[in-house]
Amino acid sequence: MTTAMMMSEPGAPEVLTASAIDLGEPGAGQVRIRQSVIGVNFVDIYFRTGLYPLDTYPAVLGFEGAGTVEAVGPDVRSLKPGDRVAYHGAPMGAYAEARILPAERLVRLPDALPDRVAGGTMLRGLTAHMLLHTVRAVGPGDWILVHAAAGGLGQIVTRWAKRLGAPVVGTVGSAGKRVPALEAGADAVFLHGEGDWPERTRILADGQGVHLAIDGIGGGMLARTFAAVRPFGIVASLGQPAGPIPPFRVETLGGGRPVALIRPSVLAYASDPDLYRRGSADLIAALQDGLTSPIGAEYDLRDAARAHADLEGGRTTGRVVLSV
Repeated sequence: MTTAMMMSEPGAPEVLTASAIDLGEPGAGQVRIRQSVIGVNFVDIYFRTGLYPLDTYPAVLGFEGAGTVEAVGPDVRSLKPGDRVAYHGAPMGAYAEARILPAERLVRLPDALPDRVAGGTMLRGLTAHMLLHTVRAVGPGDWILVHAAAGGLGQIVTRWAKRLGAPVVGTVGSAGKRVPALEAGADAVFLHGEGDWPERTRILADGQGVHLAIDGIGGGMLARTFAAVRPFGIVASLGQPAGPIPPFRVETLGGGRPVALIRPSVLAYASDPDLYRRGSADLIAALQDGLTSPIGAEYDLRDAARAHADLEGGRTTGRVVLSV
């Protein structure tokens, strides 16, 4: 038996309760792992609240973690008991002491890379890889705007963009979050509440605007973001913790300037075998080469509800993880 944080219906954080489940043995192509670190992300909150509906209940949330292989299915040759691994992507079910996954979902960790570094970094790291290599092939001199720059995604995107030679403008929700955003390497940090941040960003970015803007906030933030983007720049809309994005007319984007809008999905990115393997390899190599993604808040697995409440309430910076 193993402990998992189950939810029987959508709702507030308190719907997450500890339950004992029987995993059994891994079947063909499967691996059972004992987890040590589990990532908590906004996508988990979207499924918990019902914004992203689930087909069946009870359900276990979570799409990423790290741990050690306990057992492998009869036809698995790529992994063996004792191997340390990390993963991101479907199937959902990471909020558990142990779980069974397809072998192809697991990425073997080098000896020099601790579980605590990889665990909780896979989703954000692959999102950063998707944004900076696929949404736009970012290079030296490309200006990037990162909303929620003190958060786990914001920090790793900023750090990775700086390694590629890109200057970064960040926005944060409070004055206290300026410091982690600046420590991550942002060249300038503005408050969301400062009404002139789009104009100030555009002036900083060669007087034209940024090449790529990353909005993981949603609500009314997306419409304001277009004003900070240069002609033929790209706005990537990733999430909406601030609420639904109001409807807008396509022809008004960028105030009539030619701009592009993309809604990328890291779950879809991770579902493509080639993109997943390439992105994971690049991420592991970057982490070994000094890319950092600090843990900002850590909770016991059984405190998953509190982790959700703190993340949802904007009381965290950096990675949010559950320890087992």
